[in-house]
Amino acid sequence: MWKLAAAAGAAACCLRSEWERRHFVTQTYELSSEKVKEGKTLVFLSDLHDNCFGPGQRELLEEIRRIRPDAVLIGGDMMVVKKEAQLEASLFLVKELARLYPVYYGNGNHENRMERKREKYGDQYDVLVRELKGAGICHLSDESANLPGNIRVSGLNLEKKHYKKRACGRLEGGYIEKRLGAASKDRYQILLAHSPLFRQDYAEWGADLTLSGHFHGGTIRIPGLGGVMTPQFHFFLDCCGGCLKTGEKAMIVSRGLGTHSINLRLNNRPELVTVRIKERRKANAERF
Repeated sequence: MWKLAAAAGAAACCLRSEWERRHFVTQTYELSSEKVKEGKTLVFLSDLHDNCFGPGQRELLEEIRRIRPDAVLIGGDMMVVKKEAQLEASLFLVKELARLYPVYYGNGNHENRMERKREKYGDQYDVLVRELKGAGICHLSDESANLPGNIRVSGLNLEKKHYKKRACGRLEGGYIEKRLGAASKDRYQILLAHSPLFRQDYAEWGADLTLSGHFHGGTIRIPGLGGVMTPQFHFFLDCCGGCLKTGEKAMIVSRGLGTHSINLRLNNRPELVTVRIKERRKANAERF
């Protein structure tokens, strides 16, 4: 009898997971800063991994249109790069978005894998970059760009070793500066850094806001405990999703929009992130 019950439970979990993978939620965060000159609404996408929400991504695009963002930021891993690299689904979505909004695209480990393993994936990375730029998308591969409202966005590439199973610790000294230079002190500095593991390094570099993904929400989320397991086989990390603060610095970790390899989500629906950054006025030093 217990075997039958276990089989029924496993089947129910599989059905629930399949449903969750096709139905995203929108999570909104509100931040404020004295550096911001005017309020901005940003949409952040990460870890699509070729997942589709309705024909032609209709559901996802309709929700983004409803939000009416000032810009769309992409944190990488929009495709699956394993045995092969198919770009059609991810390029279709980002090109549709670029018709309506400024789009800024940072790399994840799957984009970096295409560039690193050219003997396997050929010129697919070059095709991706060419198509992005041809659509007017700002590709931030260890580069930065200024947005209206006194905001600066930088896209950081992490190396293969930073994505190894059970990797932890800190980035080597000066790693971010060598790739991006100094963080902006005058502008509100946003950093697209795909892995959230190194949030202390990001904050110390000077990122007012870091946008990450990669951990897929921890695969299975348990109330009170958070995500169970990351793709790098960490267990119960506190940075699998949500907003984490380090003093005045913030990191928002998207639970991602897709999966790969471990195609399972339980209590962990795909997530579209909205960030509303408001202007915070400086307190008057003295009153007259």
